[in-house]
Amino acid sequence: MSQQIAIVGSGPSGLYVAEALGKLLPDAAIDVIDRLPTPYGLVRGGIAPDHQSTKNVTRQFERTLSRPGTRFLGNVEIGRDLTYDELKAAYDVVVLSIGAAVDRPLGIPGDALPGVYGSAAFVGWYNGHPTHADLAPLLDGTALAVIGNGNVALDVVRVIAKTQAELAASDICVHAGEAMAAANLTDLYIIGRRGPVEASFTSKELGELGDLERCDVIVDPQQLPADVGSHVPEKEVKVKQRNLEILREFASRPLGERAMRLHILFCAAPVAVLGEERVRTLVLERTRLEQGRAVATGERFELPVQTVVSAIGYRTAPFPGVPFDEARGILANDEGLIEPGVYASGWCKHGPRGVVGTNRTDAQGLVQRIVSELDQTPEHAHKFGGAEIDRLLRERGAVVVDFEAWREIDRAEVSRAQGAKPREKFVRVQEMLEAAFALPGDERH
Repeated sequence: MSQQIAIVGSGPSGLYVAEALGKLLPDAAIDVIDRLPTPYGLVRGGIAPDHQSTKNVTRQFERTLSRPGTRFLGNVEIGRDLTYDELKAAYDVVVLSIGAAVDRPLGIPGDALPGVYGSAAFVGWYNGHPTHADLAPLLDGTALAVIGNGNVALDVVRVIAKTQAELAASDICVHAGEAMAAANLTDLYIIGRRGPVEASFTSKELGELGDLERCDVIVDPQQLPADVGSHVPEKEVKVKQRNLEILREFASRPLGERAMRLHILFCAAPVAVLGEERVRTLVLERTRLEQGRAVATGERFELPVQTVVSAIGYRTAPFPGVPFDEARGILANDEGLIEPGVYASGWCKHGPRGVVGTNRTDAQGLVQRIVSELDQTPEHAHKFGGAEIDRLLRERGAVVVDFEAWREIDRAEVSRAQGAKPREKFVRVQEMLEAAFALPGDERH
C-alpha cells in the first residue's frame, strides 16, 4: 500500500511540501486540504494586487496539484468537517501548513478604537479574502499611518497611494478599489521604531514608492546614517546599503505639488492611539539606536491621523488538538515535528519570515525528514488515507471543492474581469461554490 499523506493548507509552504514529497515518493497519495474553496493561500490573499508577476508562481503550484496521486480538497475545515484525530487515524503523515494569519496586536492604549486595523485584515480586505471582505475600513479622513518597517507596510501605502489607472492591471477587489478611489487621504505615514538600516524592506519594493504618480515621498535626511554600521550581518550589507541610497534619493527630491504625501519616519515607537468614537491622534515616542536596538528617549509627539494600520507581524491561529507555543505564536514543534507522524511547515512552524520562495528550501528540508521517518514504517502499517476521509465527508454532507471545481471558479473570476484586470475575485464562499458547481448545493467528493 502506498504512503497516505495529508497536507493541511494550500499556500506556498504546503504546496512546496507536496511538490517535494511527489518527487521523492512518486507512489504516494497526497491530499491537500484547505478550509477555503480556493488554493494558493497568501499568493492569492496576501501578495499585493499590483504585483502580478510574483503571483505567477501559481503556475508551478497548479502543476503540483495536477500531479497524479495528488488531490485538492477545498472548503474542508478541520474542526468543522473533520477532526485532528481523524486525520491522524487516516493518514501515515499529516503536515500542517496553516500559515500565520492573525495580526499581532499593537498592545497600546486605544488600539481597539474604530479606525485601527491589523495589516492581515486590511490586506485581506483589498485582496478579497472571505474572512475580511466586510472589513469596510474607515478611509474618510485625510491621514493614515502604517506602523511597521517591512514589505507589508510598503504594500499597504503603495496600494492606497496608487491611482485607479495605476491599479487598472491589478486584481484589487472592486469594493476596495472603489473605497480607495473615494477616499480623500492627503498624508500617509510609514513609521518604524528603529532606523532605516534596521528596516526589513527589500530594495525593489522600497524603490517602487518613487514611481507613484500622485504621491511625493518625504524622508528627513537627518534620519539617514552615513553607513550601515558594524552591527549588520555581512550577508545583509548590500541590501541595507542599497536601501540607504534609495532613501537618500527620496530625501534629495524637491517637494512637488502632488495630491498626496508619503512620510517615512524612523526611530518612532507608537505609545497610544487617542480618540473617543474613532481614531483622532497617534502618539509616538522618539527612540535612539544602540547597536541596532531601539531605546526610548521619553520625547513624545503626535500625528493627527484618522486611520492606523498595524503591520508589526503575525501569529498562527491555534489549531484544534495541537499544542501551541503561546510565546512565539506558532504550533509547538521540534524542528518541524509536532508528534510522531505529524509535522509543521512554513510560518506555523517558525513564524512569519522570508518571501514565497523561502518556503521551498524549508519544505525540502522537512520532506527529507519525513521520508527518512517513513522508511522506518513497515509496509503493512500504511493507513487507508483519502478513502476513509471521503466517507466521513460524504456522511457529513460536506461540499468539497476539488481541483477541477477550483478551475471553474478560476475561469469564472477571469471572465468577470473588466479592462486590463486579470480577474475579479469572488469574496464570498457561497459565490465560489456556485461558480464551482454551477448550481448552489451541488456536491463533489
